[in-house]
Amino acid sequence: MKKVEIKSEKRILNDFLKVDEVHLSVEKFDGSMSSEVRRLVLERGDSVAALVYHEDWKEFVLVNQFRYPTYKKGPGWITELVAGTLEEGESPGACMRRELEEEIGYNTSILTHISTFYVSPGGTSERIHLYYATINEALKVSEGGGLATENEDILMERYNRNNLMEALKNGEIQDAKTIIALMWLQNRK
Repeated sequence: MKKVEIKSEKRILNDFLKVDEVHLSVEKFDGSMSSEVRRLVLERGDSVAALVYHEDWKEFVLVNQFRYPTYKKGPGWITELVAGTLEEGESPGACMRRELEEEIGYNTSILTHISTFYVSPGGTSERIHLYYATINEALKVSEGGGLATENEDILMERYNRNNLMEALKNGEIQDAKTIIALMWLQNRK
C-alpha cells in the first residue's frame, strides 16, 4: 500500500450530508510524495439496495419516488431499486430488510449479496451494498409506500424480465445502482 500523509482534516458541513475538508499528500507511482492537495469529501454514510423478485407474480419490483437532485436535469421521479441508508451500528443485511418493509411492505425469504461498490469515489466515501432479494405474498407485512415521518411517497412498480430489460435498453432506468443490478441480472441467463 502506498503512503498517505494527512496534514489536516476538519468537518465544514455537519447536516444530513456531511462535508470534510482534508489537506494531504500521497505517494506517487514513482515513489515520491505529491505536493499537498485539498480535497472535499461528502460523508453520507453507506447505503443498501436490492433488486427484488416476487416469486408469486414472477415479476421484479422496483420503486418510483421523487428525488430532488434529479429534478432540474430531469426527470425528478426516478425508478430505482428499493434502497436506503444504514443507521449507526446497523448491519447492511438488517438495513436492507428494514428498507424492504418500509418501502414495499415485505419481508424477504432470500437476501443474496451481489456486490459492494463506491458510488462516486472522487467526491464521496459512500458505498452501496447491493443485494438480490426474493419475496412472496406470504411475506407481506404492510402496505409499504415509505415512512410518513420521512415524507416518503413511494410507488411500487412491477416489471417482467423482458419489460425490465427493455426499460434499461431504452434509457428509462437512469439510476446507477439499478443499472448495475440489471446488468448483473442480464448476465444471469
